[in-house]
Amino acid sequence: MRRPSTHPTTAMLEAFEFAFQVQSVMALRLLRISAGGSDAAVETQRMIAEKAEAVWRSQLAAGLAIASGRDSGAVAVAAFRPYRRAVKANHRRLTSG
Repeated sequence: MRRPSTHPTTAMLEAFEFAFQVQSVMALRLLRISAGGSDAAVETQRMIAEKAEAVWRSQLAAGLAIASGRDSGAVAVAAFRPYRRAVKANHRRLTSG
């Protein structure tokens, strides 16, 4: 994973990219869920489990960053990283098949 940029323009573009991926994942998941059937049930269960895991990983990463004396920006980056990874993995999974 690439390091988050400190340059405002690059950070803004990374935020736009993340927002686009989030919207894509939401739309693709809604399509899968609205189709019904076993795929819908699996996707719903996966979505709930992933959210719980992302929250746990985010809190752990933030706590470790705080405990190691990192500044608030580094803590925010560490806390955000699990969400970014989950969204990227879901985007890849939902668009590849």
